[in-house]
Amino acid sequence: MPGPRSYLGVELARPRVGVFDFTSCEGCQLQFVNNEATLLDFLDLMELVNFREAMTEQAGDYDIALVEGSISRADEVTRLEKIRTQAKILVALGSCACFGGVNQLKNRFNDLKWVKKEVYGNFPIATQKVRPISDFVTVDFMLYGCPPRKEEIEKVVTNLVVGKKITMPKYPVCMECKANENICLFGLGEPCLGPITRAGCDAWCPNNRRGCWGCRGPAEAANVRELEAIMARHGFSREIIIDRLECFGGFAGQVAELRRQSEHPRKARSTGQA
Repeated sequence: MPGPRSYLGVELARPRVGVFDFTSCEGCQLQFVNNEATLLDFLDLMELVNFREAMTEQAGDYDIALVEGSISRADEVTRLEKIRTQAKILVALGSCACFGGVNQLKNRFNDLKWVKKEVYGNFPIATQKVRPISDFVTVDFMLYGCPPRKEEIEKVVTNLVVGKKITMPKYPVCMECKANENICLFGLGEPCLGPITRAGCDAWCPNNRRGCWGCRGPAEAANVRELEAIMARHGFSREIIIDRLECFGGFAGQVAELRRQSEHPRKARSTGQA
């Protein structure tokens, strides 16, 4: 059993931490233990009491709950609500927990029975519209990304443990991309949501010559209209923008507005209006 820890001379309590998963690929949880260079010191700050990916022991009380995954079944709602009652702090871990993630793509079909039939055939499966965890419980902090960067997870959890203020970037991914001296992907013929997506990933995808898909949701004052103009100048259609914006669920409001704009000309033509 490790001895007491201190930060700036102040003795720290080791909070009890639980890590939980719902509808997801569980990749965000793996990031929690992926930072091998500092993993032992990081884990020494806390007492892990519930983490199915990494341990068999379980306990029912904890100070901090890290929750990965979206909600897609009624029983998940019940389980999530119980976790919330047992946790002093609840963190949404990753895009699925924050926005619904890739799982919420099934919502756009607007016909759950058809989706179940196409995917599962006649096999009985309990499923419902996919929603983020904040639709059901109070979330104290959101850790964005698909998955979040392991360094960011460590920083946020460490700050929670030691009581430091947590700040997240308000500027877009483009700022990090430029700081990394990347070639703009629009010039390489690749669509990218970097101009409107919340930073904090260190331009993970653009660093590897892949356009941003917006997994971290919108940056503060995201200008979708300007992005549309940029996309148009590089030959990308509104449907390409919508396809990317829909992927992780963080831009649901912006997608709805773009769809309304797309439908308006058709309505005008059908009524003979200019």
